[in-house]
Amino acid sequence: MRVSVETTEYLERKMTIAVPAEQVDTAVNTRLHEAAKNMNLKGFRKGKVPFKVIKGKFGKSVRQEVVGEFMSQTYYEAISQESLKPAGQPKIEATNITEGEDLEFTAIFEVYPEITLPDFSKLEVEKLSAEVEEADVDEMIKTLRQQRQTWELVERPAAIEDLVNIDYVGTLEGEEFEGGKGSGTKLVLGSERMIPGFETGIVGNSSGEVFVLALEFPGEYHNAELTGKQVEFEITLNSVSTQVLPEIDEEFFKSFGIDEGGKQAFREEVSSNMRRELKVSSRSKLKNKVTDALIDAVDVSVPAILIRGEIQQLREQTLQQMGAGKNIDPAMLPDDLFEDQARRRVVLGLVLGEVVQQRQMTADTARVREAVEELASTYESPDEVINWYYGNKEQLATVESTVIEDQVFDHIIEAANVRETKLSYQEVIKPEPSPAAAANTPETEQRPGGSDSESAPTLAV
Repeated sequence: MRVSVETTEYLERKMTIAVPAEQVDTAVNTRLHEAAKNMNLKGFRKGKVPFKVIKGKFGKSVRQEVVGEFMSQTYYEAISQESLKPAGQPKIEATNITEGEDLEFTAIFEVYPEITLPDFSKLEVEKLSAEVEEADVDEMIKTLRQQRQTWELVERPAAIEDLVNIDYVGTLEGEEFEGGKGSGTKLVLGSERMIPGFETGIVGNSSGEVFVLALEFPGEYHNAELTGKQVEFEITLNSVSTQVLPEIDEEFFKSFGIDEGGKQAFREEVSSNMRRELKVSSRSKLKNKVTDALIDAVDVSVPAILIRGEIQQLREQTLQQMGAGKNIDPAMLPDDLFEDQARRRVVLGLVLGEVVQQRQMTADTARVREAVEELASTYESPDEVINWYYGNKEQLATVESTVIEDQVFDHIIEAANVRETKLSYQEVIKPEPSPAAAANTPETEQRPGGSDSESAPTLAV
């Protein structure tokens, strides 16, 4: 086997491989002879078909099969011989498969770049911390009550936080416009799901009333045909419902699994969960800060094939977030929407991988067990789930990978210059903006207060 490697771009390699004709022809003939032993052809006894006939009938297809196997096998032998580390699958093309001549083919692929790790002690990162105060627990209990709210019909003018059921028709210059009509629409006033003035315009009206709102679409609106336009909405207010919150009593506590201890035990459980959430959020944001610092500190060229792979994963995740099962055209999410985030993820993966390799890290068995037990704790039969993980190598490997990543971050954080910033509980747990969130269009949001999972109308902002 002859191998030559050419650098076509910084990370791209073109490898030319030649396999002696004798090896290929021998392999083809051997396979044909093996097939001849059990060959049945009309006019010949079984196993007595002349080799010339078999070769004439099957030689071409068998040769193609053998050539494919040789190209795959010798490609991997060649990259091992040349000590290359391909990033992704190669593009292989045969250049000579003529019988009696050397088999020749090319393989074009990108290689992983060399990573020079930065001095972690020079990284400056911020760690957010907070305490769970009694007022935070009170606010959380209020949120839990709202999550279990019910609605009661009332005969009074609508107010902010009421749930209304409306029919509406929007017109532009006297003509109805697409997406401006709804029937039996449920809307919580004050949720700011509609264009400015729509919800406040309903306030003060009562069930059975029909009224017209003169409104203006925002200057920056996803539907260019309506941007900044003056419109009118004729609204029929079908019903008004007020929010009814559950009482904070034994029944409420039991609904959260607190059977004993009453209010004190319930508050302690809520507080414990909040501290757990606070820890996770603080850790997540610290890791994001470390990631930002690492990416700023590392200058590396990234294989395009790895970026494309990450872009595809991000696109699929976003489509799922936008609503599984809906007819959403992936073309509405172009590559450049995810390119920066994809590059960050690839660079981070390369850096973390280099740390693992240099320090020869393996997953700490105690931390893996802790992680598995934490995952299992949310199920009715934790022991069965734990046994399932330890009996499933692929699933356990996923947990081990997460643990190793945490170990790498711990190593970097320990060496870095970390400054702590005290904030409130709400500030620490507040989600950070996600690039995927920006891809969500108003049409994919769910209407608040509705049980029918309707999509928001065009006038939603």
